[in-house]
Amino acid sequence: MSASAARSRAQQQAIEQVETYSSHNYHPLPVVISSGSGAWLTDVDGNRYLDFLSAYSAVNFGHSNPELLAVATAQLSKLAITSRAVYSDTYGPFVEGLATLCGKEMVLPANTGVEAVESALKLARKWGYEVKGVPENLANIIVMEGNFHGRTISVISFSNDPDATDSYGPFTPGFVPVPYGDLAAIEAAMDENTVAILVEPVQGEAGIIVPPDGFLTGIRELCDQRRVLMIADEIQSGLGRTGTTFYCEQAGVVPDLYLLGKALGGGVVPVSAVVGDAEVLNTLRPGQHGSTFGGNPLAAAVGLAVVKLLETGEMQARSAELGAYLHERLAAFVGHGVTEVRGVGLWAGVDIDPALGTGRAICERLLAKGVIAKDTHGQTIRLAPPLVITREELDLALTALTEVLAEAAA
Repeated sequence: MSASAARSRAQQQAIEQVETYSSHNYHPLPVVISSGSGAWLTDVDGNRYLDFLSAYSAVNFGHSNPELLAVATAQLSKLAITSRAVYSDTYGPFVEGLATLCGKEMVLPANTGVEAVESALKLARKWGYEVKGVPENLANIIVMEGNFHGRTISVISFSNDPDATDSYGPFTPGFVPVPYGDLAAIEAAMDENTVAILVEPVQGEAGIIVPPDGFLTGIRELCDQRRVLMIADEIQSGLGRTGTTFYCEQAGVVPDLYLLGKALGGGVVPVSAVVGDAEVLNTLRPGQHGSTFGGNPLAAAVGLAVVKLLETGEMQARSAELGAYLHERLAAFVGHGVTEVRGVGLWAGVDIDPALGTGRAICERLLAKGVIAKDTHGQTIRLAPPLVITREELDLALTALTEVLAEAAA
């Protein structure tokens, strides 16, 4: 048996194990990863791949980032979990640092992105009843069509993706969907019981949809006029991905609540948070909301290390500079197997001409050439490399994409 055949069998056995014993709620690419460093992943056979997914932006600062690993290792050797039943020496510095980074007053910690979203929905309703004075059980929250905020029952209640909603009803009421980018529709949907507008500043899962000019500033103005909270889900778009700490900065707006996750854990541990001002977060009192693992000592230590990485501005500058180069190169693909390119910073949605195949088929071809990317909504592939990637590594991946499109068109 050849070495290559042996490697293939090793990969296949690992894949078969997952397919046999794991629920099938994902459709992974056929590769078994065992290690990662910087922008690179290595499979169980020793083959290397450029990571253009970054775990959906959870690994903004690269795999095995030495600064983050040093902090995590040191904290693991001391204390990992306590629950919020006691104070820990890492929690205070973390929440202060994150609040300061966001220009806000308080932090509500959690673990996953959807947990931050759910927490924000509860906070908005509670603020609406106890501060704004909305009659009990009448609060509504305006949401965007094409959104992706997670997959809990309440969050999928305002999804219009059949994959997320089919066979899961009945759903949670109190949400009013409007078209993304349509300020007039938002204004028409608002009434005296509206407590919040929830928006992804850039819609990620939908295919990296960048909002039209004036959209976010218009939401901010409507919220100010009607005393409504603006909630910005920056779980994917935030923490350097778009070339600034938050995409909202590029629109010149500050939301009432930031929702953060993914990259906040540095690619090491799950960390998420709702960050806002005291008027909203102080509506919570002991026993009314909680999370056993939220704000644990390990998560807080890593989260603070992420904050410190972002305080220098270096990661944001890399994303802006290399992102401009990425989009300049990607623009040349339009009309050559690609129908449209969207995005900002080191984040792009590339729509594949259906004549060449599906987004999944193109991603599988890219995998064969040593690049990991992921499709969404049929024809779109998402490109989101770690912010530590180099221009030379970008060129390697773009060369692979050039070859894949040419081969698919042949």
